Amino acid sequence: MIYNTLATYYDDLVKDEQATKAWVDWIEKHKSACSMLECACGSGEITHALAKKGYTMSALDISQQMIDQAKAKDPTISYYCHDMKDLSFLKQYDAIACLCDSFNYLLDPEDVTTFFQQVHDHLRPNGIFFFDTHALDRLEEFSQEWNETGEFQDGTKYQWSIESEDDWIYQDFAFYTKDGLIQEHHLQRVYDPKWLKQTLAPYFEIESIDTDFEHPGICPGEKYFYVCTRKETK
Repeated sequence: MIYNTLATYYDDLVKDEQATKAWVDWIEKHKSACSMLECACGSGEITHALAKKGYTMSALDISQQMIDQAKAKDPTISYYCHDMKDLSFLKQYDAIACLCDSFNYLLDPEDVTTFFQQVHDHLRPNGIFFFDTHALDRLEEFSQEWNETGEFQDGTKYQWSIESEDDWIYQDFAFYTKDGLIQEHHLQRVYDPKWLKQTLAPYFEIESIDTDFEHPGICPGEKYFYVCTRKETK
């Protein structure tokens, strides 16, 4: 399972307080404090920040190791270890979020459709769906392999590489621990925004799309940010 080892070092690699604030500011701009479910919450950094802003948070992630990291930050939040493609055991919420390119772990177009339907069905009337996705430009950015190396405080050394091919992004992690080498391989898929618009249409009205938080519409950048309102379906 991915994130078995990465969960331990996730915050050391990617934690960014300014970025967390940007996520919270974006959500607050479109929806004030309410009941919210965060899908694929990871280590719970944004979940915890939203809870401190008055949002009644629930969160899930497919990795128990990530859930354990998140619970350690705030055990009062309702956390679930579960696949975000199946929300059937949950109630309805005023808002649902899927952040930090977690959406791109949906590798099959049918999984995307299923996810959108599940989110729709677990939003209250006029509920808001927040999600982001890698921009198409990321495929070009990583057409040449990117590498980062370093060492954590416990002495574990790591190598992190990212490379794209077609509409896929491959992320590979190597952890050189005292007990030997541990590797994790992550695969994400980048979807064309024209296709996403069509796939969202039966379930949501797209209220806004921004690139990199602040640039309206689809334009060159790293991420597209979607704010969608639940449609009443027949």
